[in-house]
Amino acid sequence: MSGQGRGTAVVCLVVAMALWGSSFIALKLAFAELPPLWVIFARMALGSLVFLLAWRWRGRLLYRAGDWKYLLGLAACEPCLYFIFEALALQNTSASQAGMITALLPLLVAMGAFVFLRERISRTTLAGFLLAMAGAVWLSLAGSADAHAPDPLLGNFYELLAMLCATGYTLLLKHLSARYSAFILTAMQAFIGALFFLPLAAWDAPVPQAISPLGIGALLYLGVVVTVGAYGLYNYGVSRLPASQASGFINLIPVFTLVFAMLLLGERLNSEQLLAAMLVFAGVALSQWRSTPPVPAGVLD
Repeated sequence: MSGQGRGTAVVCLVVAMALWGSSFIALKLAFAELPPLWVIFARMALGSLVFLLAWRWRGRLLYRAGDWKYLLGLAACEPCLYFIFEALALQNTSASQAGMITALLPLLVAMGAFVFLRERISRTTLAGFLLAMAGAVWLSLAGSADAHAPDPLLGNFYELLAMLCATGYTLLLKHLSARYSAFILTAMQAFIGALFFLPLAAWDAPVPQAISPLGIGALLYLGVVVTVGAYGLYNYGVSRLPASQASGFINLIPVFTLVFAMLLLGERLNSEQLLAAMLVFAGVALSQWRSTPPVPAGVLD
């Protein structure tokens, strides 16, 4: 890949991380007014509408026999299961803590590549994974219940389950991106997500009768800017860079989330949680330390 193409992919990934970091705050605001499943359905439905209006720019679609399994798995991981766990997480923990748990994703992707793609994993990466996991557990245990996080331990556990779903999504996305454009894959997520969450939302709670302008703004931001923009940019970046490199940008999400949560929600981490967060970042940094070039990613078959 040319330097310019790589630079474009890097910029897309950084912007995607900023949007995802802000999405935790938007979800918190929306959940304060609407049942979580209706929020997620509205987000997927708005994204689907945007993709339908822009369908002429859909890009490549080269279906290969058997791809349905990977496409179905992609959608099941994210948005379906991912957003169920995300909604449960943000009802129980703060946006800041949930953002910190996302720092585990690059390590989970590396572990997933080791198991499913037969990529070798160094002792340093494994040590970093264990250190970061210890930090995540400490972060959860050090939290105390408050208005932002009524049950931080349970909420952070749900966020970890969401990250496991995101791991499967990233590995499948890398496999499919050679034959499907970022537009197609992102649109498929939105369409399937809308169909999946509509009956769940209707079963869970009645249709909301009123919503404030702030709530409407949060939904529009989530549906148009985050669902279309962040996923589109991330899918483009993953299609241009190795999955292990692209997933490393996830480390920026906790930083963006913490800044946005402090500025917009007034959230704060206590001193023990800050130390735990530093341990998470130390583990992530250790896992990224390489003395030799990484082994190229394998292929799912």
